[in-house]
Formats: sequence, structure tokens, C-alpha cells
Amino acid sequence: MNVFILNTGRCGSVTFIRACQHISNYTAGHETRSNRIGDAHFNYPDNHIEADNRLAWFLGRLDRAYGDNAIYVHLRRDPDATARSYVKRYGGGIIRTYRKSILMGRPDISDPMTVSQDFLDTVTSNIELFLRDKSQVIDFSLENTHQDFRKFFNVIKAKGDLNAALSEWDSSYNAYGQWKLPIKLQRIARQLRGILPTEKERNH
Repeated sequence: MNVFILNTGRCGSVTFIRACQHISNYTAGHETRSNRIGDAHFNYPDNHIEADNRLAWFLGRLDRAYGDNAIYVHLRRDPDATARSYVKRYGGGIIRTYRKSILMGRPDISDPMTVSQDFLDTVTSNIELFLRDKSQVIDFSLENTHQDFRKFFNVIKAKGDLNAALSEWDSSYNAYGQWKLPIKLQRIARQLRGILPTEKERNH
């Protein structure tokens, strides 16, 4: 059974996957197939946990590939805190794409907080509509991580070190202002993910 962590971004998905890497009967990854096209975009290994906020823009195809034969987690964070996080990154990433390309012709004088809230409302409503007919859905709040991760661990019948997984939620990953690779190296890393075969592909 595959597990998908659907989210808006800026809500703990990197930490979620760090925690899941202490689970022994699933693989886990963050944005592992985000630059693939066609069916390859959804060709995840069996018993894999994937977090990728851009899946919110591929929900029709995700439904076609997995439908109700997967477990879906709706990862949420306080909307105002999430919007403020996007405001800090307003000059790049998916929020820049939203305001520059999705909201065509939107003037640059628009209030960043208002645009970020609009983005979050759009993505959240997409996810909620997708999950409306799904039978295996877990609501997960970033403000209630330990309790919700225990529930998640039990629902997916995970095996592994639960205490080590829970300890990951006491750290902060991918927070704004943390050290990270330069932009050019990040792009190279993403390109390599699209060129190099996965373990599953190498074995076929």
C-alpha cells in the first residue's frame, strides 16, 4: 500500500519524511519524482510514503494512478503561520509561480500575505475535493504532531522505531533561514533525480 502526504508546502513535509525513514516496512521520500513526466511521475515503489506538495496540482492523474488504493494524509498547519512562511519566500519557488503565472497579470504591488493566503486556499480546496471520496484518509496537524504521528503509525501498520520517529518532530528541517545548497546546486540535484534510475527501475 502506498501513502501520499498531501500538503500546501511550508507545513512540515520534510520532517514528516525524516520521521518516516525510521519505519522499516516502507520506503519514504520527499519530492522524489517531481520532475518526471508521463506515467513515470507516479511510478512510485510499492509500500512507499511520498510527500510532495506539487501533487496538489496533479490530483486528477494521481486519482487515475492510485484512486482509492492508497492511504492519503492531509498534512495541515495553521493557515496564518503557513502564509507568513510563504511571504518570507515570496520571491521564488511555487509562490512566485502562482503569483506570476497562475494569477496572470497580477500586479507586483499586491499584498504578499493576501496572495499567499489565496494560494493556500486554492491548494487546500483542491486537496479536500480530491479526498472527498477516499476511504483511507488521515488528517494530520503540525500543531499536534506526536499524537497524530502515533495514529498514522498505527493506521499504516508501520514497523520500526516509533520513538526515534517522534524525536524527529522535535527538530526543524527546511526552515526558512537554515543553511541549504546554493540554488544552482539544488537545480542540478533535481535534474539528476530525473536522469538517474530509481532502485525499482534498475531492478527491471
